[in-house]
Amino acid sequence: MKSVSPLYKQIANQMKNEITKETWMKGEAIPTEARLAEIYGGSRVTIRQAIKLLVQEGLLYKIQGSGTYVSENKFEHNIYSLKGFTEEMHALEKETKNKVLTFSLIQPEERIRQILGLAEGEDVFFVRRQRWVEKTPLVVEDTYLPVKLFPDLSYEIMRGSKYEYIEKTKLMKIKESFQEVLPLLPNKEILDLLKLKEAIPIIKVQLFSKLMDDTPFEYTEIYFKSDEYKFTIVASRQ
Repeated sequence: MKSVSPLYKQIANQMKNEITKETWMKGEAIPTEARLAEIYGGSRVTIRQAIKLLVQEGLLYKIQGSGTYVSENKFEHNIYSLKGFTEEMHALEKETKNKVLTFSLIQPEERIRQILGLAEGEDVFFVRRQRWVEKTPLVVEDTYLPVKLFPDLSYEIMRGSKYEYIEKTKLMKIKESFQEVLPLLPNKEILDLLKLKEAIPIIKVQLFSKLMDDTPFEYTEIYFKSDEYKFTIVASRQ
């Protein structure tokens, strides 16, 4: 005798179909429990069980006092975790590629010179990279690195992981990073590099990082494609 799956699982499968067909769009709220009970002919308790199952599967998520939403397949950037782009993506088993668009020796503007603790006339490497995951450019990164710390830095090195070069090749220990997160509308250049069709708001992160002896070793401005990224902060009550 063929067994029949519980009603809540049948309803969960129907709800899953709405997500697959994108009738319910990513990031949007699903109908209320009362409305779902009308649509699928189940009780509120049954609907709650179906929602709980889809939350466990990661297809839905709840916001207390707001409702239930369709999960978004966004890459996560934890502001309190000092990881480079390559490290973050490799942890997700994603294939990455760095396109070095600019690699030049310059004298930085006064603001950047002060952040890096450089004397007047000291040079930095300026590197602009387009960071790709599979076939999508997710990040544009502008980095300033003191020549006196990294005299052997090269175009080829910057096609890989910057932090791996610093820690494994230069044997320098990274201590911390100070970050400022700014929402903004991209200019035409950044818009094109992120392959955005319209000027939607993006996230810009300005940061500078220090070695264990408190020597500043980088100043970086990162432009994140906000429709592909989400930012998380874990706060603890002291």
